[in-house]
Amino acid sequence: MSDVWLVARREIAVRARTKGFLIGLVVSAVLVAALAFLPKLFGGNDSYAVGLVGSDSLRAAALPVATAQEVDLTFTPFRDEAAARTAVLAGDIDAAVVNDRTLLADGTVDRRLGVILQAAHTDTQTQERLRAAGLDPAKVTEAMRVPPLAEQSASPERGDSGVRAGIATLVVLLLFFLLISSVTSVAMGVVEEKGSRIVELLLTSIRPWQLLAGKILGLGVLGLINLVVVIAAGLGASLATGLASDLPSGMTGIVIGAVVWFLLGYAFFSVLAAGFGSLVSRQEEVSGVLTPLTTLLMAVYLVAFYAVTDPMGSLARVLSLVPPFSSMVMPVRMAASEVRLWEIAVAAVAMVAAVAVVLAIGARIYRRAVLRTGARLRITDVLR
Repeated sequence: MSDVWLVARREIAVRARTKGFLIGLVVSAVLVAALAFLPKLFGGNDSYAVGLVGSDSLRAAALPVATAQEVDLTFTPFRDEAAARTAVLAGDIDAAVVNDRTLLADGTVDRRLGVILQAAHTDTQTQERLRAAGLDPAKVTEAMRVPPLAEQSASPERGDSGVRAGIATLVVLLLFFLLISSVTSVAMGVVEEKGSRIVELLLTSIRPWQLLAGKILGLGVLGLINLVVVIAAGLGASLATGLASDLPSGMTGIVIGAVVWFLLGYAFFSVLAAGFGSLVSRQEEVSGVLTPLTTLLMAVYLVAFYAVTDPMGSLARVLSLVPPFSSMVMPVRMAASEVRLWEIAVAAVAMVAAVAVVLAIGARIYRRAVLRTGARLRITDVLR
């Protein structure tokens, strides 16, 4: 194992210092963290300045509505409509209510502000009309204060399906891009060593399986670092923006599941990538030889993306137990819904067994093809 770890340390030391890895690490972390700030950026303003001309009764009705929506409202009285219009056009205030009849704004009233002011206007005008009709507004309000219907979900799933769907979408995108980049790096590394004939020197000191295991282990550690950094950036941004309170319970299990299934998926696809990569001697041929593998990876991604919309459907439930689809579909189901423990156990055992099978096949291809340079080799010839 010392030789395996020696190769892994070499891969980590060399790849971790490249600009591509560092830039990709920073960009992926920033993009995930930025997702937590999108609701803040596109959720509308949190404070508004409103002018009042005439009656001041709307202020008392608007403040409770604004407080309920976590909006800060400030009111400024104006002597007439002309002064209020000038302030709106100058940008000193966001809108102005004139004599409880007109709502002035520079263009269209902000949707959030408009809802608050319209609700307050309806409340004040309703109370005035009740008084004019000789009715007590307080008694009418009390009579109309009917408790809302209690909402209950008929399914066993929790009421946070929207948040869970968003997390599941992020999980499938993250796993796909990390897997495809890591798998490509493994294949490129194998072809680079084979084309430069460095592999011939390395294999004078260590066995082929040790070189292969060290390369996969080293690049896997880098992929795991990337995944952990991205998860930490996302959770940190959620805490900073206050979105952490909206995250569903069981986030620890979701995060651990994403890491474990990434490792299983990486082990499966990286071994095959190393085997396919050893069939060619030039990096220009890597994309062509990896076509069957990338096609399979794309199919897994599409099924996992579909599972986000229907995590309890028959297709998602069946393929979440079938390798290699389980490497993405199962963590998506775990993030989007409640998955029974026996399903997770069956999927994990099946995936480990599949990794063992491809490890035997991929290692055999790598051992027999990595020293054969020249024209592209065929898998059937190598296996024979």
